[in-house]
Amino acid sequence: MKNLALGLFAFIMLLSCDKLDELTKFDIEYKSNVTIPSTTGIDLPFDVFTPDMETNSDSEFEVNDTRKDLIEDIRLTELILKITSPDDADFSFLESIVIYISAEDLDEIKIAEEAEVDPNTGNTLDVDVIDVDLQEYIKKDKFNLRLETVTDEAISRDHEIEVNSTFFVDAKILGL
Repeated sequence: MKNLALGLFAFIMLLSCDKLDELTKFDIEYKSNVTIPSTTGIDLPFDVFTPDMETNSDSEFEVNDTRKDLIEDIRLTELILKITSPDDADFSFLESIVIYISAEDLDEIKIAEEAEVDPNTGNTLDVDVIDVDLQEYIKKDKFNLRLETVTDEAISRDHEIEVNSTFFVDAKILGL
């Protein structure tokens, strides 16, 4: 009977730890805007930079009852580009795109790419993310993204693009 009670207690504790663990997992979302300038040539790679993006990580962590020193892992889970102007534009002009992240005192690394953009994509592009731990970048006060793009047709107007990124954060349970 004692073994059964101990086993039941251990099972309940395991379930409780799993539920606690779920409380220390959350998403942080960032939004920025870039402009892809009108072009005259095609098949030439060019870079577009987002403005510095404030992470507000300390306050994000506090809202989620954790701290920087308790973060175990941060991964990009989604990166979506949406053309906001011109209204009738789509991503058919884009041949490929690679997105890099950088932050002060950290090397720039590739975080997402679309090697071949489908010409029928429309005005929203869900870019393939790369599975890499990005906690050191998100723990910084700010970071920026560099979009390395190659066009396969000329565009006569500037294209305003909204960059939406979602990062999954996993923190330690109660500092353990």
